[in-house]
Amino acid sequence: MSTPHRAGRALVVLSGGQDSTTCLYWAIQRFGRDAVEAVTFDYGQRHRVELDAAKLIAEMAGVRQTVLPINTFGVMGGNALTGDITPESGARDDADTTLPNTFVPGRNLIFLTFAAALAYQKGIEHVVTGVAQTDYSGYPDCRENTLKALELAIRLGMDSPVVLHAPLMFMSKAETVFLAQEVGAMKALAYSHTCYNGEVPPCGHCASCELRAKGFAEAGIADPLVVRTTGA
Repeated sequence: MSTPHRAGRALVVLSGGQDSTTCLYWAIQRFGRDAVEAVTFDYGQRHRVELDAAKLIAEMAGVRQTVLPINTFGVMGGNALTGDITPESGARDDADTTLPNTFVPGRNLIFLTFAAALAYQKGIEHVVTGVAQTDYSGYPDCRENTLKALELAIRLGMDSPVVLHAPLMFMSKAETVFLAQEVGAMKALAYSHTCYNGEVPPCGHCASCELRAKGFAEAGIADPLVVRTTGA
Protein backbone atom coordinates (compact mmCIF):
# COMPACT_ATOMS: atom_id res chain seq x y z
CA MET A 1 0.00 0.00 0.00
CA SER A 2 1.38 3.39 -0.94
CA THR A 3 1.88 5.93 1.82
CA PRO A 4 0.07 9.21 1.13
CA HIS A 5 2.10 12.37 0.66
CA ARG A 6 2.54 14.36 3.84
CA ALA A 7 3.27 18.05 4.20
CA GLY A 8 6.52 19.14 5.82
CA ARG A 9 10.19 18.39 5.39
CA ALA A 10 12.19 15.37 6.47
CA LEU A 11 15.78 14.64 7.46
CA VAL A 12 16.81 11.00 7.02
CA VAL A 13 19.64 9.42 9.02
CA LEU A 14 21.50 7.72 6.17
CA SER A 15 24.26 5.25 7.05
CA GLY A 16 24.53 3.81 3.56
CA GLY A 17 23.05 0.50 4.70
CA GLN A 18 20.00 -1.44 3.56
CA ASP A 19 17.55 -0.08 6.13
CA SER A 20 18.50 3.59 5.97
CA THR A 21 18.51 3.50 2.17
CA THR A 22 15.01 2.05 2.20
CA CYS A 23 13.93 4.76 4.64
CA LEU A 24 15.40 7.46 2.41
CA TYR A 25 13.22 6.38 -0.47
CA TRP A 26 10.26 5.93 1.88
CA ALA A 27 10.69 9.57 2.93
CA ILE A 28 10.97 10.72 -0.69
CA GLN A 29 7.70 8.96 -1.50
CA ARG A 30 6.01 10.33 1.60
CA PHE A 31 7.28 13.93 1.67
CA GLY A 32 8.50 14.56 -1.89
CA ARG A 33 12.12 14.62 -3.11
CA ASP A 34 12.51 18.38 -2.75
CA ALA A 35 11.46 18.19 0.90
CA VAL A 36 13.99 15.50 1.92
CA GLU A 37 17.60 15.77 3.08
CA ALA A 38 20.01 13.21 4.52
CA VAL A 39 22.50 13.28 7.37
CA THR A 40 25.36 10.80 7.69
CA PHE A 41 27.59 10.37 10.74
CA ASP A 42 31.33 9.73 10.55
CA TYR A 43 31.76 8.18 13.99
CA GLY A 44 35.08 6.42 13.52
CA GLN A 45 33.47 3.26 12.18
CA ARG A 46 35.86 0.58 10.95
CA HIS A 47 33.76 -0.14 7.88
CA ARG A 48 34.49 3.23 6.28
CA VAL A 49 33.11 2.02 2.97
CA GLU A 50 29.62 2.80 4.27
CA LEU A 51 30.43 6.52 4.14
CA ASP A 52 31.15 6.22 0.42
CA ALA A 53 27.94 4.21 0.02
CA ALA A 54 25.88 6.88 1.79
CA LYS A 55 27.36 9.64 -0.37
CA LEU A 56 26.63 7.76 -3.58
CA ILE A 57 23.09 6.82 -2.52
CA ALA A 58 22.27 10.40 -1.58
CA GLU A 59 23.47 11.47 -5.03
CA MET A 60 21.44 8.73 -6.71
CA ALA A 61 18.35 9.80 -4.77
CA GLY A 62 18.92 13.43 -5.64
CA VAL A 63 18.91 14.70 -2.05
CA ARG A 64 21.26 16.98 -0.16
CA GLN A 65 23.55 15.20 2.30
CA THR A 66 25.27 16.57 5.40
CA VAL A 67 28.12 14.58 6.97
CA LEU A 68 28.69 15.19 10.68
CA PRO A 69 31.89 13.97 12.40
CA ILE A 70 31.58 12.35 15.83
CA ASN A 71 34.87 10.82 16.94
CA THR A 72 33.86 10.03 20.53
CA PHE A 73 32.72 6.48 19.79
CA GLY A 74 36.03 5.67 18.14
CA VAL A 75 37.94 7.02 21.13
CA MET A 76 35.87 4.94 23.56
CA GLY A 77 36.14 1.75 21.48
CA GLY A 78 34.98 -1.40 23.23
CA ASN A 79 32.87 -2.72 20.37
CA ALA A 80 33.38 -4.35 16.99
CA LEU A 81 32.29 -1.36 14.92
CA THR A 82 34.75 1.18 16.31
CA GLY A 83 37.37 -0.93 18.13
CA ASP A 84 39.79 -3.77 17.39
CA ILE A 85 37.25 -6.52 18.03
CA THR A 86 36.17 -9.07 15.44
CA PRO A 87 32.43 -8.83 14.71
CA GLU A 88 30.40 -11.84 15.77
CA SER A 89 29.60 -14.31 13.01
CA GLY A 90 26.28 -15.98 12.36
CA ALA A 91 22.74 -15.21 13.40
CA ARG A 92 21.95 -15.05 17.12
CA ASP A 93 19.48 -17.25 18.95
CA ASP A 94 16.30 -15.41 19.91
CA ALA A 95 16.77 -16.69 23.45
CA ASP A 96 20.15 -14.96 23.74
CA THR A 97 19.60 -11.91 25.93
CA THR A 98 23.17 -10.61 25.77
CA LEU A 99 24.00 -7.79 23.41
CA PRO A 100 26.30 -8.55 20.45
CA ASN A 101 29.75 -7.02 20.32
CA THR A 102 28.57 -4.81 17.43
CA PHE A 103 26.40 -2.81 19.84
CA VAL A 104 27.74 0.74 20.18
CA PRO A 105 26.33 2.10 23.47
CA GLY A 106 24.34 5.29 22.95
CA ARG A 107 24.95 5.46 19.20
CA ASN A 108 21.36 5.87 18.05
CA LEU A 109 20.54 8.17 20.97
CA ILE A 110 23.40 10.46 19.95
CA PHE A 111 22.67 10.19 16.22
CA LEU A 112 19.02 11.09 16.60
CA THR A 113 19.78 13.94 18.99
CA PHE A 114 22.29 15.44 16.56
CA ALA A 115 19.90 14.82 13.66
CA ALA A 116 17.14 16.62 15.55
CA ALA A 117 19.50 19.51 16.29
CA LEU A 118 20.39 19.77 12.60
CA ALA A 119 16.71 19.54 11.68
CA TYR A 120 16.00 22.35 14.14
CA GLN A 121 18.62 24.57 12.49
CA LYS A 122 17.12 23.85 9.08
CA GLY A 123 13.50 24.24 10.11
CA ILE A 124 12.78 20.56 9.37
CA GLU A 125 9.96 18.94 11.33
CA HIS A 126 10.50 15.22 10.67
CA VAL A 127 13.50 12.96 11.37
CA VAL A 128 13.52 9.48 9.84
CA THR A 129 15.60 6.54 11.06
CA GLY A 130 15.93 2.94 9.93
CA VAL A 131 16.00 1.34 13.38
CA ALA A 132 13.86 -1.76 13.87
CA GLN A 133 12.74 -3.45 17.06
CA THR A 134 12.43 -6.75 15.19
CA ASP A 135 16.13 -6.74 14.28
CA TYR A 136 17.91 -9.92 15.42
CA SER A 137 20.14 -8.10 17.90
CA GLY A 138 17.48 -6.42 20.00
CA TYR A 139 19.60 -3.30 20.44
CA PRO A 140 17.87 -1.36 23.25
CA ASP A 141 18.25 1.96 21.40
CA CYS A 142 16.27 0.53 18.45
CA ARG A 143 13.09 -0.09 20.43
CA GLU A 144 9.89 1.88 20.04
CA ASN A 145 9.76 2.86 23.72
CA THR A 146 13.29 4.28 23.48
CA LEU A 147 12.37 6.38 20.43
CA LYS A 148 9.19 7.66 22.05
CA ALA A 149 11.09 8.66 25.19
CA LEU A 150 13.84 10.30 23.14
CA GLU A 151 11.30 12.16 21.00
CA LEU A 152 9.72 13.59 24.14
CA ALA A 153 13.10 14.58 25.58
CA ILE A 154 14.09 16.31 22.32
CA ARG A 155 10.77 18.15 22.10
CA LEU A 156 11.16 19.41 25.66
CA GLY A 157 14.89 20.12 25.47
CA MET A 158 14.76 21.94 22.13
CA ASP A 159 11.24 23.33 22.43
CA SER A 160 10.68 21.66 19.08
CA PRO A 161 7.72 19.85 17.49
CA VAL A 162 10.05 17.29 15.89
CA VAL A 163 8.58 13.89 14.99
CA LEU A 164 10.79 10.80 14.91
CA HIS A 165 9.76 8.27 12.27
CA ALA A 166 10.88 4.63 12.24
CA PRO A 167 8.97 3.06 9.33
CA LEU A 168 10.73 -0.30 9.69
CA MET A 169 10.15 -0.63 13.43
CA PHE A 170 8.01 -3.77 13.37
CA MET A 171 8.91 -5.16 9.95
CA SER A 172 10.76 -8.40 9.28
CA LYS A 173 13.76 -8.19 6.98
CA ALA A 174 11.67 -9.72 4.19
CA GLU A 175 9.04 -7.04 4.68
CA THR A 176 11.70 -4.33 4.43
CA VAL A 177 12.76 -5.83 1.10
CA PHE A 178 9.19 -5.59 -0.17
CA LEU A 179 9.01 -2.00 1.05
CA ALA A 180 12.27 -1.16 -0.73
CA GLN A 181 10.78 -2.54 -3.90
CA GLU A 182 7.57 -0.55 -3.41
CA VAL A 183 9.32 2.80 -2.84
CA GLY A 184 11.83 2.38 -5.67
CA ALA A 185 14.96 1.79 -3.59
CA MET A 186 16.19 -1.42 -5.23
CA LYS A 187 18.63 0.27 -7.63
CA ALA A 188 20.19 2.19 -4.76
CA LEU A 189 20.41 -0.98 -2.64
CA ALA A 190 22.86 -2.33 -5.20
CA TYR A 191 25.32 0.25 -3.83
CA SER A 192 24.41 -0.01 -0.16
CA HIS A 193 26.73 -1.50 2.45
CA THR A 194 25.76 -3.79 5.30
CA CYS A 195 28.77 -6.06 5.97
CA TYR A 196 30.22 -5.65 9.47
CA ASN A 197 33.62 -6.66 8.14
CA GLY A 198 33.55 -3.83 5.61
CA GLU A 199 34.03 -6.17 2.65
CA VAL A 200 32.87 -5.60 -0.93
CA PRO A 201 31.52 -8.00 -2.12
CA PRO A 202 30.01 -8.63 1.34
CA CYS A 203 31.67 -11.36 3.40
CA GLY A 204 28.42 -13.33 3.66
CA HIS A 205 29.18 -14.78 7.10
CA CYS A 206 28.97 -11.92 9.60
CA ALA A 207 25.66 -11.54 11.43
CA SER A 208 24.64 -8.53 9.36
CA CYS A 209 25.32 -10.27 6.06
CA GLU A 210 23.39 -13.35 7.16
CA LEU A 211 20.41 -11.26 8.29
CA ARG A 212 20.34 -9.38 4.99
CA ALA A 213 20.65 -12.58 2.96
CA LYS A 214 17.86 -14.21 4.97
CA GLY A 215 15.55 -11.28 4.27
CA PHE A 216 16.08 -11.33 0.53
CA ALA A 217 15.77 -15.13 0.46
CA GLU A 218 12.47 -15.06 2.36
CA ALA A 219 11.21 -12.32 0.03
CA GLY A 220 12.20 -14.42 -2.98
CA ILE A 221 14.09 -11.47 -4.48
CA ALA A 222 17.74 -11.38 -5.53
CA ASP A 223 19.87 -8.94 -3.52
CA PRO A 224 20.92 -6.25 -6.02
CA LEU A 225 24.18 -5.71 -4.12
CA VAL A 226 25.17 -9.37 -4.49
CA VAL A 227 24.13 -9.35 -8.13
CA ARG A 228 26.20 -6.23 -8.81
CA THR A 229 29.34 -7.32 -6.96
CA THR A 230 29.39 -11.05 -7.73
CA GLY A 231 27.13 -11.53 -10.72
CA ALA A 232 25.25 -14.22 -8.75
